[in-house]
Amino acid sequence: MTDIASSTLGPGTLYGIGTGPGDPELMTLKAVRLLRACPVVAYFAKRGGAGQARRIAAAHLDGTHEEVPMVYPITTELPPDSPAYAAAIEGFFDEQAERLADVLAAGKSVAVLNEGDPFFYGSYMHLHLRLAHRFRVEVVPGVPSILGCAAQLPIPLTIRDDVLSVIPGTLGEVELAAALSRADAAAVMKLGGNLPKVRRAIESLGLTGRAWYVERGTTETQRVHPLAEAPDVAPYFAMILIPGQGKRGDVLTAPQTAKSEVAE
Repeated sequence: MTDIASSTLGPGTLYGIGTGPGDPELMTLKAVRLLRACPVVAYFAKRGGAGQARRIAAAHLDGTHEEVPMVYPITTELPPDSPAYAAAIEGFFDEQAERLADVLAAGKSVAVLNEGDPFFYGSYMHLHLRLAHRFRVEVVPGVPSILGCAAQLPIPLTIRDDVLSVIPGTLGEVELAAALSRADAAAVMKLGGNLPKVRRAIESLGLTGRAWYVERGTTETQRVHPLAEAPDVAPYFAMILIPGQGKRGDVLTAPQTAKSEVAE
């Protein structure tokens, strides 16, 4: 870490660093600069893994950083809408915030890595809400996963006056269908085990022919398919995109082969 880079840091400042959707080259110059300069780097991870954000930023960690892995106590063991899950996960965020508060109070700046953008469904926001009133904070935007995935499609996600709706796949099936029915263009995130429910909602509205499935977009293992050809099981880092058609009568005809499949 250079003196010039270190001099740009505020003492005891919390940085929420967006690492982008998966491709390490999509990290911003500012994210890389601050990450290299921060003496302490924290990141969320599941048990037994380093975490997606840590993997994206690996090339910029040179062994001089103090790393603080924040390992989730639960993942799929409890239903996300259960009181037990809420108690466990909120307690976890409380605990991790206090861990970082001790570091910040000692005058060390901390970079918290967040895949995608920190304020766009990012885990970092749970720390921000607990610490922003106590310490200096700065959020560094990252390329959101929606835009990284949309760049893999053969047509634009939105055109002209299309209104884009971002819909969590965790909604109930009726709520999903209602939200999709109002959308000109849509991105359904947080798939995982919600894929069958989301697929049914899309089929009920006759939108399957416009929908695309993107898994781990922008990474070397990405998969991009028309929804009709998508697998039956999806990881968390997958989404369904339904491009708009333009409110002024545009007709977009897309080849049914995505960029990644052409490359293969």
